[in-house]
Amino acid sequence: MKLRSSSLCLLLGFLLVFFVPASVARFVVEKNSLTVTSPAKIKGKHDSAIGNFGIPQYGGSLAGIVVYPKENRKGCADFGDSFKSKPGALPTILLLDRGNCFFALKVWNAQKAGASAVIVADDLEEPLITMDTPEEAAASAKYIENITIPSALVEKSFGEKLKNAISGGDMVNVNLDWREAVPHPDDRVEYELWTNSNDECGVKCDMLMDFLKDFKGAAQILEKGGYTQFTPHYITWYCPQAFTLSKQCKSQCINHGRYCAPDPEQDFSSGYDGKDVVVENLRQLCVFKVAKEAKKPWVWWDYVTDFQIRCPMKEKKYNKECAEAVIRSHGLDIKKIENCMGNPDADTDNPVLKEEQDAQIGKGSRGDVTILPTLVVNNRQYRGKLEKVAVLKAICSGFEETTEPAVCLSNDLETNECLDNNGGCWQDKGANITACKDTFRGRVCECPLVDGVQFKGDGYTVCEASGPGRCKINNGGCWHETRNGRSFSACVDDGGVKCQCPAGFKGDGVKNCEDIDECNEKKACQCPECRCKDTWGSYECTCSGDLLYIRDHDTCISKTASQGRSPWAAFWVILIGLAMAAGGGYLVYKYRIRSYMDSEIRAIMAQYMPLDSQGEVQSHVNAERA
Repeated sequence: MKLRSSSLCLLLGFLLVFFVPASVARFVVEKNSLTVTSPAKIKGKHDSAIGNFGIPQYGGSLAGIVVYPKENRKGCADFGDSFKSKPGALPTILLLDRGNCFFALKVWNAQKAGASAVIVADDLEEPLITMDTPEEAAASAKYIENITIPSALVEKSFGEKLKNAISGGDMVNVNLDWREAVPHPDDRVEYELWTNSNDECGVKCDMLMDFLKDFKGAAQILEKGGYTQFTPHYITWYCPQAFTLSKQCKSQCINHGRYCAPDPEQDFSSGYDGKDVVVENLRQLCVFKVAKEAKKPWVWWDYVTDFQIRCPMKEKKYNKECAEAVIRSHGLDIKKIENCMGNPDADTDNPVLKEEQDAQIGKGSRGDVTILPTLVVNNRQYRGKLEKVAVLKAICSGFEETTEPAVCLSNDLETNECLDNNGGCWQDKGANITACKDTFRGRVCECPLVDGVQFKGDGYTVCEASGPGRCKINNGGCWHETRNGRSFSACVDDGGVKCQCPAGFKGDGVKNCEDIDECNEKKACQCPECRCKDTWGSYECTCSGDLLYIRDHDTCISKTASQGRSPWAAFWVILIGLAMAAGGGYLVYKYRIRSYMDSEIRAIMAQYMPLDSQGEVQSHVNAERA
């Protein structure tokens, strides 16, 4: 059976032909991998198209055994409970043929019978398509909302291989893998929701409104913590130029046919018009923009959930007055929101809605948005039930491993694998350090970073502290002990951690360090007057009588000799000594100079007159006359 969509989606798909050029428009089928692990003759990896209902296991995988029923092979009738797995057995993945009934009904019948997943084999040789829900009807709505198992469509040729292997008696084991269905490049997820303010479009609108209320808390936690970047979007189309003056376009469009939405009641003569929906969609976009400018983008969730409660169409409150009352209750600037909305009667482009129309066109890995509502996570369209746990799984699978916030590790999503035998990873029970990290995709054995110290190793059997500060973490794996308030450690960090018993101990430094008895080993307190007492890690030495022990010299000195001496006394003694030395030196110097000068003068004067201490000296004249 061909792809079936709601009447709203078909209408949008038809009208979008006017908006999106044929050369650009494309619908991307979101895929997950299906790997056959046995038998060997068909072993290999294949693509499968994720169904747009149920709960795909984003971020995870499912291994099971493929069963092809002998009867009711298209799954259009009730199976009973014939496919429930027995305890200890692999989950059952039911293989069904396409045709005769809606895709969702096949999966619902399989789920009731106990299947864990469904593979639908195409009946045409064609590229993969997306299995969607049928047109809205009370009968289908009852089971669509309750489908919780994942489903996938495979190509006809591959489906035939699976059937032939099972018919030939082989046990076919496969692994459905959604771990790469959403890219997870970093520690922030960017996601967007293509939605609508119309609350009277049937079951899908009801599911959307319920989702907004249920998911608000988780969305705001993620946004406030900086873990995600969320953006709401709204689909509009434009009215062809030839029909802008028609009654239909005037009632469904604003800005002279540029931005349109379907009439809520599909009755142009009564109730609300499509242009009322466009105006409220525009208002909700501007609420987000103004809240984002105020650095509170999460207020959008408060506004849209409150608006649907306080201003529903069925109570005739879907209007500007009610909307502005909600805006005021959340402290947003109404004037800024009005300026953002602009004039809906102007014959010009509205920048906000023009940007929305441009964004509908697929870019990169993301295809065109043609189904409402649509969730896009890290530029990949989400497929599956719009429900809190299912969507949270998809968003959480978009985080890089080990960077998921706590909301992704709640009991609603998964169990903590590190609680059971530490996940099989390395741990140091004494220091309460483990290499086990619980992630959305399961446990990871990765050596931890503790107090700025990085542990290195395989994470399974070995993790050793590395880098500066290693002695802070469990004493670097060395011996340490505390007694009576005193602690000693053998860890020495001098560029490479080593275990060396501290002074006062001996041993290997790793498992033990024993106290050295310095008294018995004659290593201290050896002076004759000393008395030695051993302590843990050290010793105490005292001296007899009036003596004082000097530890650095291992000797005893008199207390009286050491008492009353002031450093200033020594200073003055030295200073006076230096002064006396200087004075004596000066006197000696002066005496020697004076003696020298006296002897010189006396020698000179002696040549001209006798001195009292000398005898008479004959003159030269008398000597010559003799």
